[in-house]
Amino acid sequence: MTTTPPIRLVVGLGNPGPEYADTRHNAGFWWVDALARELGTTLKVESKFHGLAGRARQGDGEVWLLEPSTYMNRSGQSVAALARFYKIQPQEILVVHDELDLLPGETKLKQGGSHAGHNGLKDIQALLGTADFWRLRVGVGHPRSLGLNQPVVDFVLHRPRQDEQPLIAEAINRTLDAWPLLARGEYERATMRINTKPKPPKAAKPAA
Repeated sequence: MTTTPPIRLVVGLGNPGPEYADTRHNAGFWWVDALARELGTTLKVESKFHGLAGRARQGDGEVWLLEPSTYMNRSGQSVAALARFYKIQPQEILVVHDELDLLPGETKLKQGGSHAGHNGLKDIQALLGTADFWRLRVGVGHPRSLGLNQPVVDFVLHRPRQDEQPLIAEAINRTLDAWPLLARGEYERATMRINTKPKPPKAAKPAA
């Protein structure tokens, strides 16, 4: 089982500003905010890293949490600045982002691969010069798969529907349970836990 190297930088992707806070494109921010609460750290403005950043102790080392404030299509500027300053390698970086190809409630962990048109991933790959970083894909659904006649750009910049929000929240909580594995570099176990589809809720038993 692969146990090295562990994750040293967790990046949540999104757009800054209150007008974007609750939109689907900010699912990565939601995940990092939840991890910051779990680790007891606070994200603060770090101008040299072009975003909000915080550091937490993790085992014998430490982990950085980062939310770029550069808008989605310039995310790489923030990620590359922090990674280079602290000599963090691409394979030690986890980028958490919204994923159109997964339904709300579904999640997947993978390393490398195509950016699939995601502007945040595209810019990070360009600025790091490689795609060899880890991605945690948080499903938000696609307008077509959800039966919506809505352009994708418009879809991701709107908040999830009332029935979708709890599914995404549950997915975030469930994948946070895998964080200790990622922090130890146990990617096979983390992948098995994260990539397992959530079980549908059990039907209520009829009253006797």
